[in-house]
Amino acid sequence: MSDFRDRVRGVAAGVALGDAMGAPVEKLTFDQIRRKYGKVESIMTRWYKADRDEEARLGRMRGDGIVTDDTLMTLALMRVYVAERRHLDAWDMANEFVKEIAFRKVWVPELGRETTILERLFYPEKYIFIRHVLANCEPREGGIGNMVNCGAAMYIAPVGVVNAGDPKAAYDEAILFAMGHQSSYGLEAAGVMAACVARAMEPGCAVWDVLDTALGLAKDGTRLAIEACLDAADRLKRQGSWSYEEAVGRLHEALLPYSPMGDDVNRHIDKVGKPSNHYAPSRLGSIEELPIALAFIHLHDGALYPAMIDGVNAGRDTDSIGVMIGAILGAMHGVGAVRREDLEQLDRANRFDLMAASDAFAEAAAGIIRRDLDKLRRREAVLD
Repeated sequence: MSDFRDRVRGVAAGVALGDAMGAPVEKLTFDQIRRKYGKVESIMTRWYKADRDEEARLGRMRGDGIVTDDTLMTLALMRVYVAERRHLDAWDMANEFVKEIAFRKVWVPELGRETTILERLFYPEKYIFIRHVLANCEPREGGIGNMVNCGAAMYIAPVGVVNAGDPKAAYDEAILFAMGHQSSYGLEAAGVMAACVARAMEPGCAVWDVLDTALGLAKDGTRLAIEACLDAADRLKRQGSWSYEEAVGRLHEALLPYSPMGDDVNRHIDKVGKPSNHYAPSRLGSIEELPIALAFIHLHDGALYPAMIDGVNAGRDTDSIGVMIGAILGAMHGVGAVRREDLEQLDRANRFDLMAASDAFAEAAAGIIRRDLDKLRRREAVLD
């Protein structure tokens, strides 16, 4: 297997692994996870909502390797690249990506049936359909007015793959594509996340290469939040030893100036009509998931399972934190970093062939990169 294909497999497997590990405890706080589970260390975890009548009535399920929309949308974006075999922009969000999420049916494991991904999506991701299909907006303005969250960053890893070795190009393409979905720091996080994957795809890439890439490209509150979390991680590492509880406390404290919502991530009637800056555009705001993911990658020196387990158990948006750690470290280490039994369970629980999907995408991505290299050689000839 080529090194490139192995790393692409690693990205897809890392995304699904982190998603499946974090899904059963998504929206629980660090303390709630610790009280109920001790520590989640496997994808074979029972969903904390599994016994609730409402979930049984709606037919929802999680746990034991089941993935969420993070993985389904990542695979959808991979399919767009396979079909188009070129770089993408907001018009592809409005046309090709919408077809994948709103019109073409796939197996949605949380619902236990074949349907469109749209049926599963959270409201900010349904906004893609509302803006581009119902409102027929100018594609580059699709993200305006949306809830600002990690929704684009969670599935953007394929953009990093097709720009492997060129983080700035990955950042630029992610912004051009995801502006059809997100704005403000939600859009910025997508660009930085794609750049981190592009850098991690380079043979010999080290953790500090990825962190330097993030700090070098991130803007405004996103950069400040990443810097604050990495500084907190640095201080912990300089202590020589640190506890997991201490790490979570330090990182959540570092995030407060940029994401002040804290543990209260659920929506309830008491919040209605009360003004806040949560999920609103801001030059000083940041999503939490990417800074937390990068900090745990740093704390564990790029070890996949230790970083992912700690990231997931930090609480809040656990599946997306796991996805971002998995995508970056999957690109860095290749699919061999993911346990074979986990890969088999992911395929079994979700009724997909993750490696076949990865290989089809790797072939398309390699073709895009080769054309980029040909274009570069033609540009070099202009100087001769």
